[in-house]
Amino acid sequence: MREDSELSRHLLRAQQEERKRISRELHDETGQGLMLLRLQLGMLASKVQTRDSQEKLKEATDLLDRTIAGLGRIIGRLSPRALQELGLTGAIRKEARELGKNTGIRTRLSLAEQFGNLDPEIEVAAYRCVQQALNNVAKHAQAKNVTIELHRDGYKLALTIEDDGIGISKAMQARSKGFGLVGMRERVAVLGGTIRIGRNGARGTRVRITFPISVPLDMLKHTMRQAG
Repeated sequence: MREDSELSRHLLRAQQEERKRISRELHDETGQGLMLLRLQLGMLASKVQTRDSQEKLKEATDLLDRTIAGLGRIIGRLSPRALQELGLTGAIRKEARELGKNTGIRTRLSLAEQFGNLDPEIEVAAYRCVQQALNNVAKHAQAKNVTIELHRDGYKLALTIEDDGIGISKAMQARSKGFGLVGMRERVAVLGGTIRIGRNGARGTRVRITFPISVPLDMLKHTMRQAG
């Protein structure tokens, strides 16, 4: 069983590294090429005189802008740049701001100040689970408020996402592929974690996820005090 778990983590790590490589290539090669093309179209537009040609150039430019935006979304799905640049808590805060900006849903955050060094696979998994849960809230929950909690609890990293929407029904759970829940369960299971999805009181949905951590927080703080 331990060998299977180690193999799964190795495959997950290799997959994430490959995703990073592909996202870098898309950004550095394809993305830069598209931006250069966008600049050249803009320069050409200033020299075109006929109305018909101007309209066609605008259509081409609009299509190119949509393509660049779509490429950015693909790169973000392949490798979470926000996580690399902002860290786990910063990336979660960014997702919460985006949710409020795009939907008006209010988000309350309770994020621990100290996590220490987490395995990159766990950081990515926690971030992706938050992304998917908030995506479900935005699309299906009809919620007004969301709470995200993240903290270390002994040998576990505990993540909870709650909303006050219409709740996740049995029908939704039966169609879980459409809500990204299968992917969340698989991602958590590979890392030896647990995920529970149920009602949040009388209304809403609660998603509780835990990931195992090799070093508990109290030992981490002790080590940090000694190092200081």
